[in-house]
Amino acid sequence: MTPPEGPDTTAVAAARADGAHAGPRHVAVIMDGNGRWAQSRGRPRLFGHHAGARRVREIVEACPELGVKYLTIFAFSTENWKRTQSEVAGLMSLFRRYITKEARTLVENGIRVRFIGDRLRLDRKLQELMDELEAVTAGNDLVHLTVALNYGGRDEVARATRRLAQDVAAGRLDPETVNEETLPRYLDTHVLPDPDLVIRTSGEARISNFLLWQSAYSEYEFVDTLWPDFSAEIFAGIIKGFCGRERRFGAVREQTNV
Repeated sequence: MTPPEGPDTTAVAAARADGAHAGPRHVAVIMDGNGRWAQSRGRPRLFGHHAGARRVREIVEACPELGVKYLTIFAFSTENWKRTQSEVAGLMSLFRRYITKEARTLVENGIRVRFIGDRLRLDRKLQELMDELEAVTAGNDLVHLTVALNYGGRDEVARATRRLAQDVAAGRLDPETVNEETLPRYLDTHVLPDPDLVIRTSGEARISNFLLWQSAYSEYEFVDTLWPDFSAEIFAGIIKGFCGRERRFGAVREQTNV
């Protein structure tokens, strides 16, 4: 991938040098606004989804210079099946095409790809492509890109709880030992750190069932920009702003400075 021209990485570095907190290691993004972006241009909603897919590449490319090791993107929710049949079919076709088209570039540029969500409702061809992309990028470590596909936070917790209960019933897990550190081991994201920062585009200020457990102490940034217009420059500006935030995780300032 060719590094994008625009992310103000020097500004991020300056913020850190001024004694601000380190930038986010893990950023999660609710990519919203594709349909509205297309409709504002008199085009069908799928036109916006294709533009949004191209934007993903730019944001992934910007991550290394901005110090972002993990990027998780919300591509399709468990609730998105309620959309029209034509839009859902178009999105599934887009996912298959994107994986096929981008696989080689992702491999060559050190991007490791994972998928989270319930795969069972997805068509077999898409599942096979997802499995293959995870396998061929498994040795990469520059950026860890996680794609949430047929994902819902409540559904994830329900599936994790079911697996936990099965282990208790089978005698593999003592129920007396279950605590808040146990359930995360059963989540789709068990190999990932919790997100430091969650960004939602398009002006909506809600989390839409995304990473409910994992984002308990995440910082949030809601921006008006529609996803196809969300540039690397905007991304870098948000990262810079994050560097100036004080994260206390329930403590008071004096305790975090000890």
